[in-house]
Amino acid sequence: MFVVLLPGFLIKKIIMILYYITNILFIFALNIVHLMNSKKQILFPKHKKILEVFGENIKLARKRRKLTTIQVAERADIARNTLYLIEKGNPGVSLGAVFNVMRVLGLQDDFLMLAADDEYGKKLQDIELLAKK
Repeated sequence: MFVVLLPGFLIKKIIMILYYITNILFIFALNIVHLMNSKKQILFPKHKKILEVFGENIKLARKRRKLTTIQVAERADIARNTLYLIEKGNPGVSLGAVFNVMRVLGLQDDFLMLAADDEYGKKLQDIELLAKK
C-alpha cells in the first residue's frame, strides 16, 4: 500500500476545491431540473394582446397611485424585474406574483371577476338542458 502524506494546508485546499466543485454541480443539476420542468407559454397574437392590455392596466393603476416600481415590487415581495414583466404582459409570470401586485394596488377583488361570468359554459348547459325534453 502506498501512502502519501500531504501538508495540512494542501489538504485544506483540496477539500475546499472539492466543496466548490460539489456546489457547482449541485446548482447545475438544479438548473437542469428547473429547465426540464418549465414550459414556455405559447400564445396566439390576439391572446398575447390581451395580456399586454392587462399589463398596461396594472401599470396605469400603479402610476395613478403615484407608486414607483420599487415600492410596488417591495410590497408585493417580488423582484422589480418581475413587476416589469407583469406590466409588459409576459405570460411566464406566476399567478401568485400577479395577485400580489393586484393586492398591493388594492385590486385583489378584481381577481375574483376572472372567469366569474361564464357565458359560454352557461350556453352549453342551456343547450344540453333544452335537448333533454
